[in-house]
This record gives sequence, structure tokens and C-alpha cells, in this order.
Amino acid sequence: MSHIDVHKLADEAQFNRFHARVLFWCAIIIIFDGYDLAVVGIALPSIMKDLGVAPAQAGLMVSSALFGMVFGAIFLGTLADRIGRRRAIALCVILFSVFTAAAGLVRDPVLFGVARFLAGLGIGGVMPNVVAQMTEYAPKRMRATLVTLMFSGYAVGGMVAAILGKGLIETYGWQSVFLAAGLPVLLVPAILKSLPESMPFLLARGDDEALRRIVASLAPARQWSPTDRFSVPARDKADSAPIRHLFHDGRAFSTVMFWIAFFMCLFMVYALSSWLTKLMATAGYSLGSALTFVLVLNLGAMIGAVGGGWLADRYHIKYVLAAMYALAAVSITLLGLRLPADLQYLVVALAGASTIGTQIVANAYTGQFYPTAIRSTGLGWALGVGRSGAILAPIVIGVLVAMDLPLQQNFVAIAMPALIGMAAVLLIDHGRSASAVHAGHAEAATGEPQVRLSIADRN
Repeated sequence: MSHIDVHKLADEAQFNRFHARVLFWCAIIIIFDGYDLAVVGIALPSIMKDLGVAPAQAGLMVSSALFGMVFGAIFLGTLADRIGRRRAIALCVILFSVFTAAAGLVRDPVLFGVARFLAGLGIGGVMPNVVAQMTEYAPKRMRATLVTLMFSGYAVGGMVAAILGKGLIETYGWQSVFLAAGLPVLLVPAILKSLPESMPFLLARGDDEALRRIVASLAPARQWSPTDRFSVPARDKADSAPIRHLFHDGRAFSTVMFWIAFFMCLFMVYALSSWLTKLMATAGYSLGSALTFVLVLNLGAMIGAVGGGWLADRYHIKYVLAAMYALAAVSITLLGLRLPADLQYLVVALAGASTIGTQIVANAYTGQFYPTAIRSTGLGWALGVGRSGAILAPIVIGVLVAMDLPLQQNFVAIAMPALIGMAAVLLIDHGRSASAVHAGHAEAATGEPQVRLSIADRN
């Protein structure tokens, strides 16, 4: 009989079909999530014209989904640590698909806001769960790359929304892009069947059979004995009150810094996602050209996410992330200048890489910072608190647009949070991260043995 640390097994595994399946489904879910999130910004000029709403009211309509995302990220992220990630992810997909489609069936701004709030619960809740899922099963040597590659699906979803928006809105009206968002609900049975459950959750439930199937998939070439006992380090044990652990073991200050960094980055992301089309149209670009900027923004985001993840696996993720915040401050400020067309598109792409791409790398860093048992909770709270920046952004920029300020001042307002976010990231104590603590244990030649939880002694 031997004790098998399932997280060490996952860390050291060779990338195989199992990992590809997890990556595929998590990426598909994030693509849907990104589409649902971007669709309002794409349709905003048409919605404002059709429903006769002013910029400030339009900002509130956009923010209604973001209010939902606050609660979704916090409560559905935490709920997943109790009911299992598969069920929580499926619930989120149902919420954002059904209620985004419902928003396309109403013509009252208040009912539109209610539908978007309920969709926001799913949009916000799915993000911490898929990041935690990919982080748990990705081999350690390529973890940041796989997480950011998966999360680049968010940018793909935004690109799909921009491409479909060009044709659908002009031909069928703005409602059509919302109704198309209901299709992902059909994939919920496949998601429940294909995604594996979290290993600490299975250990806590005593589901030895499901755990053995996952272990066999992680290391298919290895022979397993019926007497093998699977376990995780005590720090990764599923807990009935995970929220308080965000502030244990010296993590309190860094947890707050993550929250500040997320607030600032999400302010920039949602300011651009919600108002870039309108700002560019105000600057004299046609609707088609303004939507092309959204397409380029999300293309840049995808490149920034994958590139940032690649750099984070080779250099210190904390400093890679800080550099991306600095790039955001510069590129967004340049958006306010009237530049030659090619250079304008390049700056928009850099803005996407350093805002949406930065948030994706920040998600990856947060997933690595917290132990597995509180990973969904830690990322959920960071996203939830950060959503307050996302909520404020459409409203603040809407007020600025209504004031008819010069274009440059609008973009400077969007860029300023990048400097604060960079400072917060630099203040994070990386020595308190789960990856650093794990490495410290692994390097110790002597010391007390780690306390473990196994199926046999879970109670």
C-alpha cells in the first residue's frame, strides 16, 4: 500500500488527452462567457438609439450585469467549494445563457437591467471556477500558459460578438445578438459529463471510484493498486468555512492587494468594453470601423493573455503582471490621440493585451497564490470585489461622455487606474503564495511530515 499525493501527481503529469479535454471545455465555456459580456458593448449604440436612453442611463443598464457578477463571483465561487465545481459551472452556464437571451426579448430598460443582472450571476460565477479547474489539473511547468490560453477564450468571445454584431445588428436588430447567446445552454449535459470534479472535493465526499478514474487519466502509463491511498496535503483539505482562510498564514495583506489590483484592472476592462465603440463613433469613425476596434481590442487581448502566460512560466509572474499594468497606462493614454490608421489599430491591440490580457494573467496568478481548497473562493472574492470597479466604469465614463469632454480626457481617466494596479501587484508578498510554500516544503531536507487527508481518515 502506498500514499499518493494527488496534487503532486497532477503537478508532475505529462500533458495528455485528459488535460486537453479539460482545456477544451473550460475554453469553450469562457468563449460563451466572453460573448455574453461583450454583447452589450457591441450593441450599445443601437440600444441607445432604439430605446431612447441617455448615456448616463445606458451606463446603468450596462452596469446591471456587473452588479450580478459581484454576487456571482463571490457566492458561486464559494459555493463551488461546497457543492462541487461541475455543478457550479453548469449552473453558471444556464444563468448567463438563459438571461442574456431574455434581455433580447424586452424593450423596457428596467426589465433589460433585471435580465442582465441575473445573467451577470452566471458570468461572474463561472470565471473563478474554470480558472480553479484548469489550475488544479494543469502540469506545474506549463500551468500559467494553459490557464491564460484557456482564458484567452474570453477575448475570442468578444471577437465573435464583434463579428456577429456587424451583420446581425444591421440585418435583424440588436436583439438578435442577445438571442444567439441562449444556445450554450444546450451543452450543459456535455459539460457535466466531460469535466472532472475537484480532487479535494472527491476526497472529502469519499468518492474513491471517481478519484481513481481521474488519477488513472492523469498518469495513464502507471499501474495502480487497489490498496493505494490517495491524499492531499492538509493545506489543500476542503473546508466548511474557506473565506476566513484568505486571511490566514500571512495572506491578509496580499489578499487586499489582489482586490485592489483586480478593481483597477476591471475598471479599465469594462470602461473599454462598454464605451470603446461609442467613443470611437464620437471621434468620427463609422459604426463598422468602431466595431472593428472592438475586434482588434479582443485580438490584442488574446495575444496578451497567451504571451503573458508564456512569459509567466519562464519569468516571475508577479513582475510580468506589473509590467503589463504599466503597458496599459501608456497604451490607453495613446488611444485619445488621432493617429494614422495602422498605428491606431496597433495601439488598440496593445490596450487589449494590457487590460483584458492583464486580467487573465492576474486570474492565473491568483489561482496559483491560494491553496487548492480555497482557490475558487480566493479568486471568486478577488473578482467579486474587483467587480465594483467594473460597475463604476460604465457609469463614470458615461458621465464623462455626457459632459462632452475632449476625447483625450476620457482615455486618461480610463488609464489612471493602471498605475495604482501596478503598485498593488508589486506589494503582493509572493513568499506567502501556495506555490512558494509548496516549493519550500519540497526543498526541505528534513522537518515534520505533512499532515494529510485521505479517504480512510477524512472523518
